[in-house]
Amino acid sequence: MSEPKTPTPTPAGDTYKGWVFKWTNYIKGYQRRWFVLSNGLLSYYRTQAEMGHTCRGTINLATATITVDDACNFVISNGGAQTYHLKASCEVERQRWITALELAKAKAARMQAESDDSGDDFSPSSAPAAPGPGGSSQNSEVQSALRTLGSKVEDLSTCNDLISKHGSALQRSLSELDNLRLTGEAGDKIRQVTERATLFRITSNAMINACRDFLALAQAHSKRWQKALQAEREQRMRLEETLEQLAKQHNHLERAFRGAAQTNATADNKSAVGPRKGEASDEDDDNEFFDAMEEAPEFITVPADLQFHKSSSNISGFNSEMCPDDQSLNDEPLAMNQESPSQEMVPLKKRRMRIPDKPNYSLNLWSIMKNCIGKELSKIPMPVNFNEPISMLQRLSEDLEYHELLDKAAKCHSSLEQMCYVAAFSVSSYSTTVYRTGKPFNPLLGETYELDRQRESGYRSLCEQVSHHPPAAAHHVISDRGWTLRQEITVASKFRGKYLSIMPLGTIHAEFEKGNHHYTWKKVTTTVHNIIVGKLWIDQSGEIDVVNHTTGDRCHLKFAPYSYFSRDVARKVTGVVMDKDGKAHYVLSGTWDEKMEFSRVMQSSRGGENGTEGKQKTVYQTLKAREVWRRNSLPESAETMYYFTALALTLNEPEESVAPTDSRRRPDQRLMEDGRWDEANTEKQRLEEKQRSVRREREREAASQRTSSQSEEAVDEDSFTDPSLKSAPHDNYQALWFERCEDQITGEQVHLYKGGYWETKDHGTWEGCPDIF
Repeated sequence: MSEPKTPTPTPAGDTYKGWVFKWTNYIKGYQRRWFVLSNGLLSYYRTQAEMGHTCRGTINLATATITVDDACNFVISNGGAQTYHLKASCEVERQRWITALELAKAKAARMQAESDDSGDDFSPSSAPAAPGPGGSSQNSEVQSALRTLGSKVEDLSTCNDLISKHGSALQRSLSELDNLRLTGEAGDKIRQVTERATLFRITSNAMINACRDFLALAQAHSKRWQKALQAEREQRMRLEETLEQLAKQHNHLERAFRGAAQTNATADNKSAVGPRKGEASDEDDDNEFFDAMEEAPEFITVPADLQFHKSSSNISGFNSEMCPDDQSLNDEPLAMNQESPSQEMVPLKKRRMRIPDKPNYSLNLWSIMKNCIGKELSKIPMPVNFNEPISMLQRLSEDLEYHELLDKAAKCHSSLEQMCYVAAFSVSSYSTTVYRTGKPFNPLLGETYELDRQRESGYRSLCEQVSHHPPAAAHHVISDRGWTLRQEITVASKFRGKYLSIMPLGTIHAEFEKGNHHYTWKKVTTTVHNIIVGKLWIDQSGEIDVVNHTTGDRCHLKFAPYSYFSRDVARKVTGVVMDKDGKAHYVLSGTWDEKMEFSRVMQSSRGGENGTEGKQKTVYQTLKAREVWRRNSLPESAETMYYFTALALTLNEPEESVAPTDSRRRPDQRLMEDGRWDEANTEKQRLEEKQRSVRREREREAASQRTSSQSEEAVDEDSFTDPSLKSAPHDNYQALWFERCEDQITGEQVHLYKGGYWETKDHGTWEGCPDIF
């Protein structure tokens, strides 16, 4: 059996690998096997590919004996049931394996002895270790380094012993040859080799003595080095604890001072409330700094040095550059009234402020949900007991709760400051979900919802359910105040037993007439926890990139997931506004359920504490934070009205002039709002069955058209390769107010508003609307 001429691997660290022939039985004899020597264990495999999954045998060298039979054969036995009869390809290869095995055996025996005595050796040094993870990890690193150094010194000692042993054997063999008294040229050669061997032995003995001296010196100083390292580590831990205590005392004193200042404030000082909010945000920034050592955020914010700005010769010019929009926006309600005085003469419609209280009906949740694990939520028939009396179209319209952020953004002169308002608007849409654990009604195909607030707020909104499987809703908003909003959202959801994940898919677009700025962003993942046991609660997590496609500006927002062990504020959101060159201009911080603030970045630098991956975080020096958005308080008795906001209470209010397909006209939803849940469940089943029958009829018509037309068959064949045709509905359903096309910004297939709805409403001609209710 020929041995392939593969290079013999050299020992890499403590590992040695190679092909060796192993005795199997009297029929097959010696068979080639792949042997791996690592950490005092000798293992073998049939092939190298087996290393990842199948080991044929392993022997511990700490208790094994190694004997040499002849030039190529050697035996390894642990004195029990394991005995390996091995044969190398040549004598040199055998000697390499013998040397590696003896080194590994010596190290394994030494490590076993150290492990037996480890309690006595390391307990004094490890006893004062701090309980924190940082102290234990650093202590283990020191101990690991010491063990590695000791191991290498022991390897050196073992090599010395082997050199001495083999040198003595060589000297004896040469002496025996010399005693044969050979004459002639052979005798001269023998004497020459003997002299060289003697020189080699003298040199080896000198090296052995030097190594022994080094070993003795290293062993003598190792304990002293270990004690010095331990003392340094303990001193550093004490300093860290002292700093942490000082930081906590500082925060406590600061909060006590501000609390006392707010308590003693008089009613005449209401104008000072804004600066105090800014100071409170600085306190939050301080908390973020201390939590950064534990949570490792992507960046750190610190207050900027005002002396630096005073020395920049034009501090007033800077303020005028940064704040003109805000100064005008503070007076925005007056400006709005001045722009349209004629509208003030017409009384606005009074919206309702209450809905019927939620009935207290009991339902066995697990009896329904246990059969839904792993399924798509939109395909599960659910009773209205899990719903809230609005549809998903109305929930999309609820994103406009804080439309004034877009109004302010439309007036900004700076695209970077405009980005702050757009980013705050993207966060504000989640503030309504804190207590809203009810599921909205799945819209029927063709269902619409309009939200006409042109007289009150200057905008008109229209939603339409454009697809049923997968469920997709298109949304278009136009405002008289210089902005347009559109989105198409497809909701993917999975029930995982303990929690429910809701992943909105699709892109949101905001366009501003001033500057032609076009922004896009997506939504984060919503998670509903404690589905089976406990109180339901909702969390938002993920990251958002708000991009200005006109200027290249970008804002990266991070929604931190809730963690029981985190000392940071819950529901935290952080972000940085950067220009197209990656330079930071604003830092945003806050929570998605309460408020958002933004600070102007004056200077940034790489530094601070190292992150979890060894990367340095960016430190931003910022001016005092300014509040850009705060959540509106809930109406009185909101807990009995599904925790609806003031806007949500009006979404399902009946209106006469809306389309026949509007969600306000949906009977099961209206029955649920009135508290008649049993009738609502019956009506819900009727509507779903009607929708299924209409869909089956549509599919039959589409199938008959495909079979009767050769061109339709060709399109069918192309649909296997054309993504746009492949994603088209099988029943060829077309939305009424939106048309399917390719988005010029994202390249996605989306539904865009094609117009005509508001004109049809003005004329009151709804004959083209389908009968879905």
